[in-house]
Amino acid sequence: MFRWSRWRSVAVLCAVVMAVMTALLSPSATAATNAATDAASSAPRDAAGVTVPAGVTAGVAVFDRQTGTFTEQLNPNMQFRSASVVKLLIALDYLWNRGPDYQIPSGDQAKWNSMLRSSDDDAASEFWVRNGGGSIVTRMARELSLSSNTTPPPANQDGMWGYTALTAADTVKIYRYLLDTAPARVRELIMGNLKQSTRCSATDHFDQHFGIAGAFNKPWAVKQGWSGFGDIEQGTCRPATSALNGKAASVDLTKPALHTTGTVGSGDRSIVAVYTLHDVGTSYGKAYTDLGRLTRSLNVPGGVRPAGTWFGTWSSGVNVRPEPNTTRDPLLQLPAGVEVLVGCQTRGETVSVPPYTNEWWAYLPQYGGYVSNIYMSSPDNQLPGVAQC
Repeated sequence: MFRWSRWRSVAVLCAVVMAVMTALLSPSATAATNAATDAASSAPRDAAGVTVPAGVTAGVAVFDRQTGTFTEQLNPNMQFRSASVVKLLIALDYLWNRGPDYQIPSGDQAKWNSMLRSSDDDAASEFWVRNGGGSIVTRMARELSLSSNTTPPPANQDGMWGYTALTAADTVKIYRYLLDTAPARVRELIMGNLKQSTRCSATDHFDQHFGIAGAFNKPWAVKQGWSGFGDIEQGTCRPATSALNGKAASVDLTKPALHTTGTVGSGDRSIVAVYTLHDVGTSYGKAYTDLGRLTRSLNVPGGVRPAGTWFGTWSSGVNVRPEPNTTRDPLLQLPAGVEVLVGCQTRGETVSVPPYTNEWWAYLPQYGGYVSNIYMSSPDNQLPGVAQC
């Protein structure tokens, strides 16, 4: 955080007003609109409407492409270690000099798709090393006119691409380039993959449909990031096996990080960037829930909220089943204690966790399966206010 003098605040406000007036009066509005929104990204705003749970540090920016304005900003210029969000820059750098057809060699295509859709760390590491490591970030920051807050990993940790420093404001700039300036083929290759995001990540098998993916109905496109959870908590699809931790630096490399970035709404109307750090020892399920609550509190034009009611869960290794019984293999497991959206409930196989039994099952539309109500954080067998399926 930093303080602004009254005169600097007035100067920024004047700059924004002048840019907006120029945009309104000029038939060539693109440059003026960019100037206005770039100025706005550095100006402090009242973010009282953003719900930041206790123990969470957040950097937020939401940009409405239809009006050319920010609807939310909270610490937009605060640096966070990027985790997998830096894969956006890895992808852009990979394509930068491949025009005009921007063809991806057949040997790279599957890895490319997996890096963007399923956050494949092995693919990212290969492209990172092949194309110059930290120099990727330096090049892309220059080409995209990102701020000095976007920096490569520390020199002695150049192989740790997830230690790249990014901000919410610069992340909005990256998406604005992709959507408004990049060649159509580049936009298709990157945004097309982000719109096909898989729930389970490819390398550490974490459930990556938190934040934007849980708060809004499709259409959306996401590039998520997480780091520092290690084996504290299962990632749901399979147990977590890796972590990216490090000593504290100007960019926090120690606290667990969970980020959600992407676009929401028809025509990619809104760009959303939410970066969060959580207290050391925070479980993945709690961070997942806290980021979800924060994201749902945002003003995101074009975003459609999913129907249903949010409930907490308890216990670890809770299975999501294809039917309201234990006959068939589970689809996956929930992060311990995560909050889930319930669409309806129905009677099914009676489940016993002594001294409790329950025959009711909740349908989770975002997972396409059922969880026994015995694992829902609710005092009664039936969930209050939830219709029967």
